[in-house]
Amino acid sequence: MLLKTFGWSFAVTALGLVAAAFYGGWTAFGVVAILAILEISLSFDNAVVNAGILKKMSAFWQKIFLTVGVLIAVFGMRLVFPVVIVAISAKMGPVEAVDLALNNKDRYQELVTDAHPAIAAFGGMFLLMIFLDFIFEDRDIQWLRWIERPLAKLGKVDMLSVCIALIVLLITSFTFATHAHQHGGGHADKAQTVLIAGIAGLITYMIVGGLSGYFEDKLEEEEEREHEEEEEAARSGKQRPAIVLAGQAAFFMFLYLEVLDASFSFDGVIGAFAITNDIVLMALGLGIGAMYVRSLTVYLVRQGTLDDYVYLEHGAHYAIGALAVILMITIQYEIHEVITGLIGVVLIGWSFLSSVRRNRALAASGEGTGEKAEVSSGV
Repeated sequence: MLLKTFGWSFAVTALGLVAAAFYGGWTAFGVVAILAILEISLSFDNAVVNAGILKKMSAFWQKIFLTVGVLIAVFGMRLVFPVVIVAISAKMGPVEAVDLALNNKDRYQELVTDAHPAIAAFGGMFLLMIFLDFIFEDRDIQWLRWIERPLAKLGKVDMLSVCIALIVLLITSFTFATHAHQHGGGHADKAQTVLIAGIAGLITYMIVGGLSGYFEDKLEEEEEREHEEEEEAARSGKQRPAIVLAGQAAFFMFLYLEVLDASFSFDGVIGAFAITNDIVLMALGLGIGAMYVRSLTVYLVRQGTLDDYVYLEHGAHYAIGALAVILMITIQYEIHEVITGLIGVVLIGWSFLSSVRRNRALAASGEGTGEKAEVSSGV
């Protein structure tokens, strides 16, 4: 089971490290290994959240996620995305941007860093919306009840998450502009860029998340209707529409996953520049890490880990919220990547231990882990 799920990741790791050694010797080998570890540590929460979505999809779409999705994640976000950033920010063609990335690495890094405020605003808003929509939803199982219960009641207010996200964006762009003006920097004009990029992230979330949710609801309605017809022993000629709806729902959920992965990868791509500005080594290292995140996602789904450890999804969403805040802060201040990674690991580790305590308490009381019993998680 382990080899079957992580086989491709092991193979890509071997090929990537060998390619790095041929490309730049043992130094490049070490850089790629460090980048891979960095990507995995920063994206573990991504795998947990992805698993919560992927478990709703068929085996076919899970394979699409591991094949086409990997191509998008590795080549799109870890290789093409930085080049596109440079091309747009420097107002140059893609060929020129690639030439710059390969032959003038210092200037390339400078341009990507210069575009960071817009990247962080887009990704931060997208991730913040994911966290807010999760925390404002009323759930049968709650982890940090002293936080989640009152927030679930507040969540009944329409569009509250959107309002909060916009307030955060306005405060961020305003303080960014004020700080730049006070220090006489040349970034005051970027406050507008930050605002536009943040709104774009919000719109992207609402479109992709809305479409995937719509088709998922339609699919559930169709399945319920077919189940009722089967129980009545009636003839059902709705197999074809059900398949079509499943395809639509799965497609938009797949699209949602890719945008989610893109938002998660922002910090990894930007953080990689602290280690190297060589785009080839960056693509190899982050690509290897992305493969493990993909494999870990599928492993969590097939093992049913999220069903057994019910607070894991909560911990991952809290990590998303922390990452969103960190991205918004990095628009103006620098935060080390180690801090970003550790926050996610600590929150997920804490939620895992809480899940283990819950399962033990349920077992001691003679109840199954699948029941929605109210058992204290110790927090």
